[in-house]
Amino acid sequence: MIGKERQRIDRIVGNNVILTVDPRTTNEYVLFGKGLGFASKGLEWISTTDPRIEKRYRLDDRQPIKEFQDLIENIDPEVILISEKIVENVKERLGTPVQPKVYFALPNHIQFALYRLQNGMDINNPFLHETKINFPQEYEIAAQAAVMISESFGVPIPEDEIGFLALHVHSCVGTASVGQLVKLTGLVNRIVEHIEHHKGFPLQRTSQDYARLVMHMRAVIERLMLGRRVINPIVSELKVNYPEAFALAADIAVLIEEEMNLHISQDEIGYMAIHLHRLFETS
Repeated sequence: MIGKERQRIDRIVGNNVILTVDPRTTNEYVLFGKGLGFASKGLEWISTTDPRIEKRYRLDDRQPIKEFQDLIENIDPEVILISEKIVENVKERLGTPVQPKVYFALPNHIQFALYRLQNGMDINNPFLHETKINFPQEYEIAAQAAVMISESFGVPIPEDEIGFLALHVHSCVGTASVGQLVKLTGLVNRIVEHIEHHKGFPLQRTSQDYARLVMHMRAVIERLMLGRRVINPIVSELKVNYPEAFALAADIAVLIEEEMNLHISQDEIGYMAIHLHRLFETS
């Protein structure tokens, strides 16, 4: 008789991931754990209390197990293996658990990137510089991942692709999807272009003040996404002392509001004005 705390192993996805089925409910699961897939080879059942299971993810009707199986069947096993190594490096470097979907999203991204590179297609990343500023640690990890991919497949990984990998690294441990991160980074890039148009010359993108501005704009957008508010006790003084910067900050607020359909307070505009003023002084 099958123990009620066991699940049938339906498929071994990789060294760290297996697909299982609960024989009582027929619910389907993805189980994650270091070495879990490797240790499950040749086995039919796994205990639900196995200490190697780090995370359990039940597939609902919107994400049937067949979608994951189809995805895995179309991905080079070597891509899955290198993806798992990258994920393990992310967990080790950032010291935090990863989102389960990364085990599927990352190999899918890597396989498509390899297809483009192996067929002579360019990979262009218009948000590369802002990605480096906003996600420096993730970019460093992505650069290491690029070396691993290049050594495994004999394909040089360009810097633009490293930028995209950095977003996947951040998405590994964050709540935002890669799509949301691209949208956020793109909005920051449009803000920078708006500032450059206003000033009539390109900004010094290697300056510390530029980096602070970009990071602050990202923080503003993330606060809005999370519904967090800030208090600025000197907003009235900022309007008087930094009129140009405050007016431009108000314009940027409109741009963000139109993109995100969210209201930006005068307090938040005041903090943006401070960063803009610093940037203008050094430009």
